[in-house]
Amino acid sequence: MFTSEIKEHLTKNIIPFWRGLKDEEYGGFYGYMGYALGLDKKAVKGCILNSRILWFFSNAYLVLKEEELLADAGHAFRFLKDYCVDKENGGVYWSLAFDGKPEDTTKHTYNQAFAIYALSSYYDASGDEEALSLAWELYEIIESRCKDEYGYLEAFNVRFEPEDNDKLSENGVMAEKTMNTLLHVFEAYTELYRVTGEEKVADKLRYMMDLIADKVYNKEAGRQEVFFDRTWNSLIDLYSYGHDIETAWLVDRGLEVLDDKAYTEKLSPITRTITENIYKRAYIDHSLVNEAENGVVDTTRVWWVQAEAVVGFLNGYQKEPEHREYLEAAKDIWDYIKTCVVDKRNGSEWFWSVDRDRKPIEKPIVEPWKCPYHNGRMCFEVIKRNVEG
Repeated sequence: MFTSEIKEHLTKNIIPFWRGLKDEEYGGFYGYMGYALGLDKKAVKGCILNSRILWFFSNAYLVLKEEELLADAGHAFRFLKDYCVDKENGGVYWSLAFDGKPEDTTKHTYNQAFAIYALSSYYDASGDEEALSLAWELYEIIESRCKDEYGYLEAFNVRFEPEDNDKLSENGVMAEKTMNTLLHVFEAYTELYRVTGEEKVADKLRYMMDLIADKVYNKEAGRQEVFFDRTWNSLIDLYSYGHDIETAWLVDRGLEVLDDKAYTEKLSPITRTITENIYKRAYIDHSLVNEAENGVVDTTRVWWVQAEAVVGFLNGYQKEPEHREYLEAAKDIWDYIKTCVVDKRNGSEWFWSVDRDRKPIEKPIVEPWKCPYHNGRMCFEVIKRNVEG
């Protein structure tokens, strides 16, 4: 029932909604729909949003094998390669105007990573060598321009000269390095390695897992730190519940793809502890609360946090079947999602967030960060894992 419900939601709700945002005139997908469901066809098009849509339709095709989904992915791919990529300086822009002209020319490592993630999946779906070639170009840019001796740097101008990392810094700090960007470079390289088997990428996965285990993970607290200075000193007491449960299963996926016994032995206990701690700390009222800063809990229920929790707890159960409570939590959170987070209004998708009383918070339905990546991926993972229990 659990799996079939989620598959139906994917095919009847999420896919048709995002297909309906296709811009046939200027390419890509429309970039903004407000809370009142007004579509702004002249809004900025975030390149992260386009990459995530490319990833989404590529994986929808890989899971469902419907040719129309591959055509949707092809539409997103053409926009990425023709407009999102800076032909002069290399790399992917932050955002474009509705007609494809560069709008924010910031080059962010996070953005390069999502393009690699999407292009690798599109290559798997389509066999298009141009997509793989572009993924390798962006990989080389990250490795040659976006690193220092301590790890991956984040924010750059159009010529890859460092600038303030305001786009990935929050909570009143300006971080030179973030757990979030590291996680998504890891995720992108996992997918690139999965489709190519190139050992140089495997080496980078090991490098990042060492960073996660030795610099990002706080052993005493059983959590990841979030914002750092250049040498990995934590800048804030912040517990990001959604990122932690997302990391737990993404690192386990990386371990599965890498198939390196030593790293499995090093990282698997960490992902196990993170999953257990999130279950105990953040799973409240059939859902996951957002975060805790200096011990003060933000009780907002954010769409992507709920989606990642379903996958994270399902992963935790598959890893440790004796913890049946994780499977029950995944199902329970799905019930919460379909009751409270899915927007039942005609022509909508998921609310951005709801408050502790389950009332929707008036934020956009589509904007540069609001995308089909988290909730779509939840659907793909549940379908592929096919755990009913």
